[in-house]
Amino acid sequence: MTGNTPDGPTAPPLDAGARRSSPATLEDVARAAGVSLATASRSLNGSSRTVNAAYRSKVLDAAARLNYSPNLSAQAVARGSTMTVALVVADITDPYFSSIAAGVVAEADQGRLIVTMAATERDSERELEIVRTLRGQRPKVIILAGSRREGDPSQAALKSELEDYERAGGRVVLISRNELGFRTVQIDNASGASALAASLVELGYRRFSVLTGNRELKTAADRLDGFTAGLERAGIRVEADRVVQSAFTRDGGYEGMQTLIAAGVQPDEAVFAVNDVMAVGALSALRDAGLTPGADVAVAGFDDIPTVQDVWPTLTTVRVPLVEVGRAALRLALEDADAAAVSSASPVATSVVVRDSTPHRA
Repeated sequence: MTGNTPDGPTAPPLDAGARRSSPATLEDVARAAGVSLATASRSLNGSSRTVNAAYRSKVLDAAARLNYSPNLSAQAVARGSTMTVALVVADITDPYFSSIAAGVVAEADQGRLIVTMAATERDSERELEIVRTLRGQRPKVIILAGSRREGDPSQAALKSELEDYERAGGRVVLISRNELGFRTVQIDNASGASALAASLVELGYRRFSVLTGNRELKTAADRLDGFTAGLERAGIRVEADRVVQSAFTRDGGYEGMQTLIAAGVQPDEAVFAVNDVMAVGALSALRDAGLTPGADVAVAGFDDIPTVQDVWPTLTTVRVPLVEVGRAALRLALEDADAAAVSSASPVATSVVVRDSTPHRA
């Protein structure tokens, strides 16, 4: 026998003693809770419509007793998206990206969203493949945190895929640079590197070398350009043979520092690595060569990942509030403001942090 609730007619009660030979359905949960199918659905599927607290409690209790698992694919079709946030990073082992991920996860918890993550290994074709796959999974948000490459042949196809995803109701956010015309949490890489250059000059350094990633990586290029521009304002030039390109990783920093050591380093020299993991590799290369980082050769990085306060000497760097960047990216995705307006907001501010790896030179 059916009845009525303020939310609509209830389904007939489910025999609590009946044995089940198949997984419980939403209709089973509604019967067991004594509510309408619509009320059960809204209680379990995160609907924005308010459900009476007593009815919601009955539904959740019934779902637990019946071991009900929601059909996420069906929910995605009904809503147009799942309750997931897809974060795409270049390298999951890099503390830069794991710090951003921590911020995204923390913000997602506030909205009862689930974060999934994929790594491109800095392969633009792989990034495109991941985005195409994600479109089929219907995440609520896609956040791209990896640096783009200059002249990337996949960029037009990636932009098209993301535009189609947004037309279907999703939201895209980029981190670092606004290159594709979507909402972006911009990081002021060039200004941060320029400020670091000025700080090192104030500390008494006059000879400089740079460890950088491939010039096609726009983040690396911005940091190199900002650093050299800052030195030029002080009347200092970095010679071309003192700029070493290597992988944007700890091992890349180690190998790049070996190249500089082989070419000869000066006691008053400062080496700028365009990210902290490269700088950590450079510190190890100096020690393995019998040199003392900081005392013999100064080293500075960029990002202020947690690791750099635990190495010795502690690393001078440019602080980027990476956890807050991750949180800001998800907040930006969920805002109702016009995408053009939010993407033109001021970049995330950076700040120079001077530590033991760059002692004052007389």
